[in-house]
Amino acid sequence: MTSVLDRFLRYVKIDTQSDPQSESFPSTAKQRDLSNLLVVELQELGIADAHLDEHGYVYATIPANTNKENVPVICFCSHVDTSPDVTGANVKPLVHKNWDGTDIVLPDDTTQVLRVGELNDLENQIGNDIVTASGDTLLGADNKAGVAEIMAATEYLIQHPELKHGDIKILFTPDEEVGRGTEKVDLTKLGADYGYTVDGEAVGTLEDETFSADGVKITITGVSTHPGYAFGKLENALKIAGNILAALPKDSLSPETTKDKQGFIHPVHIEGIQEQAVLEFIIRDFTDEGLKRNEDLLQKIVNEVLTQYPNSVAKMEVKEQYRNMKKVLDQHPQVIANAVKAMQRCGLEATPRSIRGGTDGSRLSFMGLPCPNIFAGEHAFHSRLEWVSVQDMEKAVEVIVELAQVWEEEA
Repeated sequence: MTSVLDRFLRYVKIDTQSDPQSESFPSTAKQRDLSNLLVVELQELGIADAHLDEHGYVYATIPANTNKENVPVICFCSHVDTSPDVTGANVKPLVHKNWDGTDIVLPDDTTQVLRVGELNDLENQIGNDIVTASGDTLLGADNKAGVAEIMAATEYLIQHPELKHGDIKILFTPDEEVGRGTEKVDLTKLGADYGYTVDGEAVGTLEDETFSADGVKITITGVSTHPGYAFGKLENALKIAGNILAALPKDSLSPETTKDKQGFIHPVHIEGIQEQAVLEFIIRDFTDEGLKRNEDLLQKIVNEVLTQYPNSVAKMEVKEQYRNMKKVLDQHPQVIANAVKAMQRCGLEATPRSIRGGTDGSRLSFMGLPCPNIFAGEHAFHSRLEWVSVQDMEKAVEVIVELAQVWEEEA
């Protein structure tokens, strides 16, 4: 078998960064480089229906090998793209074998240091093999760790036909990092009853709740005139945008001041000239009511700022991104129960928790595919300190294999 580490090291070297400003789908053509490779590897494992569709999705089926009827069809899903926040080009993965607990200084930028106490779960990895990038890129464990784990589990199940399971669907998506990972997925073609994204953090985590999320775009149209003759006339859209940002709460409702179940209003993009400026925000909360409350507050701030600019206007557009998947998953308790059982068989204590973010599973759940998130071992994602341990990836493979069998046994 090809080890999960070998697969992971191969995949992270392929640049698959997505682009939130792109209007194409996938947002970057280079995501297909990895997707095409995955199709080839799946076909080499004997999966005849593995293919890449016109939208950049990889579909494949591990055929059932059980005599039982009515075994639910389950899907394992990960995304191929990496975050736009940090470059994913020319990744040089490093394996720090049998890590002894000392600081890990990344050689291509020695200011990037992994330290116990500063990074979640790192203190639990002493003696394990830690994989990092070299310091000037992200690693891509989010979510290529999940991709490698699903691929390794697929190979294991195919090579061990004595392990009984129903039909298992594999789905690799593009553009998850820019909120478009399920935009063109064909669930009828996929044909799954339940799913699991493999895109979580520490070993044993089982995430059944996400933020509810909206995107907000504010288009400000000011009054432009020659600056030499602007007295009493000019209303600069850039200054209006700056005043809106300055009026946001200083000690609450921002990512840097919130935790646990607290939501936020987060500006993510600004552009413009003196006549017109555009502000883009992401709005997050665990309840739809909290989401609406945050949006109303932002609208109130905009309105108050505009009272100082009587001839300017601002249009606020709200676009739904995803909703808290717990609403759906609570209606299908067996999806969580079977994941807990699979983890217990692997010697793990399942740790249900909420995600201060979202996954493809958020949208898939509301599209009709109940889909919680299980751990992939990825840590410090969207940063140059991103890391994953080989042992955690191996444990994720084990859980996927067990989960396939649990569904067959419970049928």
